[in-house]
Amino acid sequence: MNGPLKVALLGCGTVGSAVLRLLQEQSDDLAARIGRPVEVAGVAVRRPQHHPDVPAELLTTDAHALVTRDDVDLVVEVIGGIEPARSLMLAAFEAGKSVVSANKALLAEDGVALHAAAAKSGVDLYYEAAVAGAIPILRPLRESLAGDQLSRIVGIVNGTTNYILSRMAETGAGFGEALAEATDLGYAEADPTADVDGFDAAAKAAILASLAFHTPVSAGDVHREGISTVTASDVARAAEIGCTVKLLAICERVSGSADADAPVDSVAVRVHPAMIPTSHPLASVGGAFNAVFVEAEAAGQLMFYGQGAGGEPTASAVLGDLVAVARNRVTGAAGQGPSGYADLTVRPMAETPTRYHVSLDVADKPGVLAAVAQEFAQHGVSISTVRQTGHGEAATLVLVTHSAPDAALSATIDALREMPAVRGVTSVLRVEGLS
Repeated sequence: MNGPLKVALLGCGTVGSAVLRLLQEQSDDLAARIGRPVEVAGVAVRRPQHHPDVPAELLTTDAHALVTRDDVDLVVEVIGGIEPARSLMLAAFEAGKSVVSANKALLAEDGVALHAAAAKSGVDLYYEAAVAGAIPILRPLRESLAGDQLSRIVGIVNGTTNYILSRMAETGAGFGEALAEATDLGYAEADPTADVDGFDAAAKAAILASLAFHTPVSAGDVHREGISTVTASDVARAAEIGCTVKLLAICERVSGSADADAPVDSVAVRVHPAMIPTSHPLASVGGAFNAVFVEAEAAGQLMFYGQGAGGEPTASAVLGDLVAVARNRVTGAAGQGPSGYADLTVRPMAETPTRYHVSLDVADKPGVLAAVAQEFAQHGVSISTVRQTGHGEAATLVLVTHSAPDAALSATIDALREMPAVRGVTSVLRVEGLS
């Protein structure tokens, strides 16, 4: 057996400290799996005094010097954010080091350039931990399903929002109350914007779509809506039709128009709250757990489920990648990077087919339903189901549409708000998974 492989660890927060501990606790097993021992060469942090449990000789504030050291073989980046993480990764590639990262934001923004830099230097860039924590999903997309044609991925990929929506469904609480509970329990950050406004899920959706459809997709390509406007009433309405509300990351290959001379498929990628039937596998994913539902031509339907965040679950994914890149280092090889050969167009949300669940506060008088139905028809939107609840001043129409371009549905809602017979549009949510 040759000498040990040296690892530079960038960041020692919740995930980094768990990685460091597991590297130490599992050192013998890791050496047996890789074929050589693995040792931590150094740990780059901003404030060494905040890490009394880390041996002082390992701590450094000079991350660039650490990743470019001659004795370092592999770099683990768990500091997050765009900079300095991007510059440090590029420096590591330039110095011939493979990188394992958990940085969803950076990979979603600049993944193409980073993969190109890694390929130029003949090294690896692995990032299983960037999406859904401990759940193995990126490598199955990149390797296990590489011979299949994927049509759709629907995922619950943010534990904070899933916890909030789960509590709203279980207790009848409003968004603010459920968010406060999630914050008290440590599921939500002091500033929950990245989670509740969908930024975190959008970055993960971009990564999933890029791998699944062999097409570069950035976070900016993803239509994004958060859950702060979801009300207790929305959740109750969903339950009335046998549904629950989830924040979904949806990546799908959409067929080209049949009217075109040469129909071309495109990719639609979106993050938004939606009603899904309680019979759907994703509906039972509760609390802070994550799950990703994959539809493939040959493999059929697959679901990946588990803990999507937290120090140890994320560290598990990091170590899995570390073993893979370390084995490649030992054999003098580099793993296959993602393929962007398809280079499909990313379809705008306005052109993406969706379905809506709409609740209207209406005047209880003859002709109202016909007038509402006519408004849908004028915008080319077909109604799947309609029912009325209440009478008089408390009359409510609840409609579920068939699939139509999202712009047509949005225009219909705008028109309904202007109708004299409609006192208010009380709820609008997209619907997924209904037959």
